[in-house]
Amino acid sequence: MNEPIIELQNVSKRFVRNPDLAEKLASYLRIPIGATITHALDGINLSVSEGEVVGLVGESGCGKSTLGRIVAGIMPTTEGEVHFRGSPVEDLQGEEAAAYTLQVQMIFQDPFSSLSPRMRAREIIGNAPLFHGIVTKQEVDDYIDDLMLQVGLEPSSKYRLPHQFSGGQRQRIGIARALAVKPKFLVCDEAVAALDVSIQAQVLHLFIKLRDELELTYLFISHDLSVVEHLSARVVVMYLGRIIESASTEELFARPNHPYTKALLEEIPRINTRRQVYTRLSGEIPSPLSPPSGCHFHTRCPKAYNRCKEEPPELRELERGHFSACHLNE
Repeated sequence: MNEPIIELQNVSKRFVRNPDLAEKLASYLRIPIGATITHALDGINLSVSEGEVVGLVGESGCGKSTLGRIVAGIMPTTEGEVHFRGSPVEDLQGEEAAAYTLQVQMIFQDPFSSLSPRMRAREIIGNAPLFHGIVTKQEVDDYIDDLMLQVGLEPSSKYRLPHQFSGGQRQRIGIARALAVKPKFLVCDEAVAALDVSIQAQVLHLFIKLRDELELTYLFISHDLSVVEHLSARVVVMYLGRIIESASTEELFARPNHPYTKALLEEIPRINTRRQVYTRLSGEIPSPLSPPSGCHFHTRCPKAYNRCKEEPPELRELERGHFSACHLNE
C-alpha cells in the first residue's frame, strides 16, 4: 500500500447554533434554553493511500458529507488533525499549502446548485487554472476544450449557461472544474445520486476512466451500496458520526461483521434473490443533537446488551484489513 495522501486523526466536528430571538425571550422568562449542539463527527480515524478508491457509506445524516468537506479543506475540525502527505494541514504554508488546496478537490451532489447560474461553462472550468497560473490567457481556451472532451462534453457548448445543460452534462462540468487544477485526490459527495440510473452508469464509467488515465485517488461518498461496490476497492461504513466497519469491498460484501452493516447489505436489491421479506431495523434513528451513550447503534441493534449502552466499542482489526467496532467481537 502506498503512503497515505490524506489521514484523519481523531477528528470530531460539532456545530453550535446559538439561541434565536424567541429562545432568548424564553430564557429571559426563566425558561432554560441553551445553545444547540449537533455532533456531526465523533473521533474519526481514516487514511486514504495514494491511488486508492475508498467508498464511504451510511444513512443520511451520519456525517459523510461533513467528513468529505473536512478532507477537502472546506470546513475546519472541532478536534483532531487532518494530515496531507504526512504533514498537519494547519501547519502547511507557502507551496505546501497551495499544493493541498489544488491537489484535493471536491465534486458535489447537486450539479445545478454547485454551479453558478450566471457563469458560462467556459468560466466555470477555466477561471481556477487561469487564476493559479496553470495556463495563460492564450492557452486557456484550448485547455478548456481538452478538459470538456476528456469528460465527454462538446467544446462548442462551453459558452452555454448551466441551465442549458442536462443533469448529467452539468455533473460532467463539475468534474471538469475539479480536474482543471490537476488534482490528485477527489472527494465525490453523492456525485451520481441526483442523476437518472442510465446517466449514473455513464458518470461512474467516466470516474473509472479518469482514475486510470490520471492516476487519481477517490473518496467516494454514497448511500448507495451497489454504486460503491462497483467503484471502490475499500469500503468504510459510518453510523451517527462514527466509523463502525472498514474492509476491502470483496471482504465486506462477502463477510460483513457489524450488525448495522449486515442490515444494510441485506436490503440491496439482487436479481437472484426472490421472495425476500423486508425486515426493517427497530427503533428510530437517534438525533445527532443528543446521540445515545455507549455504542450509538445500541438503540436499534437486535443483539445489544448492557455493555453496549454504557461503553463505546473500539474499532478493532478482526483480520488483515478488516476492522469493526462491536462488543460482540470480544
